[in-house]
Amino acid sequence: MARVLGDYERHLVSERDLTPHTVRAYLGDVASVLEHARRLGMSDPAELDLRALRGWLAQQQSRGKSRTTLARRATAARVFTAWLARTGRAPTDVGASLGAPKPHRTLPPVLRADEAGDLIAAAVAAVDDGSPVGLRDVAMLELLYATGIRVGELCGLDVDDVDRDRDVVRVLGKGRKERTVPFGRPAGRALDSWVRRGRPLLATDGAGPALFLGARGRRIDQRAVRTLVHRRIAEVPGAPDIGPHGLRHTAATHLLEGGADLRSVQELLGHASLATTQRYTHVTTDRLRRAYQQAHPRA
Repeated sequence: MARVLGDYERHLVSERDLTPHTVRAYLGDVASVLEHARRLGMSDPAELDLRALRGWLAQQQSRGKSRTTLARRATAARVFTAWLARTGRAPTDVGASLGAPKPHRTLPPVLRADEAGDLIAAAVAAVDDGSPVGLRDVAMLELLYATGIRVGELCGLDVDDVDRDRDVVRVLGKGRKERTVPFGRPAGRALDSWVRRGRPLLATDGAGPALFLGARGRRIDQRAVRTLVHRRIAEVPGAPDIGPHGLRHTAATHLLEGGADLRSVQELLGHASLATTQRYTHVTTDRLRRAYQQAHPRA
């Protein structure tokens, strides 16, 4: 069991080219499957059968796991059993018939356009005499809202990934898929201020090509960005407490409300499936319904 799990980890890292977070999640789920199989008396992954997989999922459900978690773990199990069969470690793909509850498609709260503006204004107001950290914070918030990129994508940006001639940023997304995302003039001005006036004051020998740096002069980490967003959101009266991913949802919602088509938003966000992007239409439709009910005399 341990040997197969090690082989699978190498497959995920070298062949699937997944992010470290995704690899950890897949390995954790598969390790749970194999431990369940071991308790059933199985000593080899080739002995896995559909009944064992269903029993494992039922056990997860009995422990109170959400529909979303169950759906993700079922996917991890199916990917694993497909790999077992493909590599000759199992005679058949027993997970191909494994079902799971559909996850609830819920979105976190999003900011209104005026709240998003107040968020940036709060960060600008905190810039004290052009402090490098303040300039960096404004640039990060502007870019997150302007582009809807993920926090991991933001932290992974290098200086050369920003093209000011075309006002686009080159992003390396999930599965190491590269895409180009445009940004507006406010984000461009904030980036210029950070790169020219702020970054040189924070950069150390360990900074490398990183666009955004932490207080110690090295590439900033995701935790620091999340802390910043929550702190600045708290300064906006009445705004929901959201993190960087909430800003991503906010950007997508505002794009659709402004008339952008789903395919364009899908490409900007780097969604593999249009169904993922379509979740945002529920948010915009709900807002339209509320506006109708408030404004129409026969609503």
